[in-house]
Amino acid sequence: MRKWSEKKDKTEIDNKSVGVLGQTSSGDNYAAIDLGTNSCRLVIASPTPSAFRIVETFSKITRLGEGIINNNELSHTAIRRTVNALRVCAGVLEEYAPIVKARYVATAACRRAKNCQYFLDLVKKETGLNIEIISSQEESRLAMVGCMPLLNRNIRRALVFDIGGGSTEVSLARLSNSGRAFIEGYVSLPYGVVTVSEAFPNHDMTDLAYSTIVERTHKILSDFEAKYHIAEAIRRQEIQVLGTSGTVTVLGAVHLNLPRYNRSAVDGLALSIQDVRKTIARIKRMGDDGRRKNACIGAQKADLTIAGCAIIEGLLSFWPVSEITIADRGIREGILLDMMHADKVHKKNKKNFRSRFPFNKKSKRNFYKKKASEVKNEK
Repeated sequence: MRKWSEKKDKTEIDNKSVGVLGQTSSGDNYAAIDLGTNSCRLVIASPTPSAFRIVETFSKITRLGEGIINNNELSHTAIRRTVNALRVCAGVLEEYAPIVKARYVATAACRRAKNCQYFLDLVKKETGLNIEIISSQEESRLAMVGCMPLLNRNIRRALVFDIGGGSTEVSLARLSNSGRAFIEGYVSLPYGVVTVSEAFPNHDMTDLAYSTIVERTHKILSDFEAKYHIAEAIRRQEIQVLGTSGTVTVLGAVHLNLPRYNRSAVDGLALSIQDVRKTIARIKRMGDDGRRKNACIGAQKADLTIAGCAIIEGLLSFWPVSEITIADRGIREGILLDMMHADKVHKKNKKNFRSRFPFNKKSKRNFYKKKASEVKNEK
């Protein structure tokens, strides 16, 4: 295994429920980077008839947004950690060149930081990578697109929440007959696991701190609920609920008692609300030391997991949710599906244009002369 491959996954992501890529396959490589408040994640993949095959992945916890709640600036230490991780990403991309198409995005920490342009210029200078800062709305859309393969097409609406390091995105979507998803609405909570853990630095959040996050989440969601009437639709089982984030996948792994994290076991796992609450209670009882020793949590996520649990409880207790589907996918996969689908449509249109001239250049020239003559005669 290469020294930079801290996380490597050769599995194919099934997309049959979406059908956005048609029936052609290619060995072309596409790449996506999701630079979040907590981690830097790269994925390289190639299209398959039904979805895409992951060629290589790299993931590194960099905590780019560490300390940002104090002065809205990225710290020098956090910048250096992140640039080093992005340098590794650049090396991976070079090894798998040529990359047909790529998109590298940054989210909440960069949206908030006053010195973000300095950071982006430094990244460009030292790694050659152009990082794009995306809005919370685009972040919500990409997370939804990335999670679509897990959605049940028999249920026409979906509520997807993505708990990041610096913000939490909640999207409501409607599925069409063709399997495409259209965003009805979204709301962005201005906090994630990093900012919550830093706001309440005690390794074991006090009950007051925990309930504060739950109550604040309820307050922010109130206007969203008033506009879209999600609660009643969930009661009628017209909306499926799906969660994606490190905390959500940890819930799945702890629930399954995995000896070490296994993506294939967690991705797509359905948990009842009772199981979610039992697992959260179990994670709380572990204490900081227990979470650090747990193979599916570890020292780097021990404090973040409790913060994430508070956000999850805030979301799931606000609506009458009976079950959630866990997704180990999100923005990166959304970027890949976007790019591959766009290229698929472009190639199809180009092929249809060429099919109008099945012979040679002379036939094509005569075709246009005939059209010009018809227009002239009409005048």
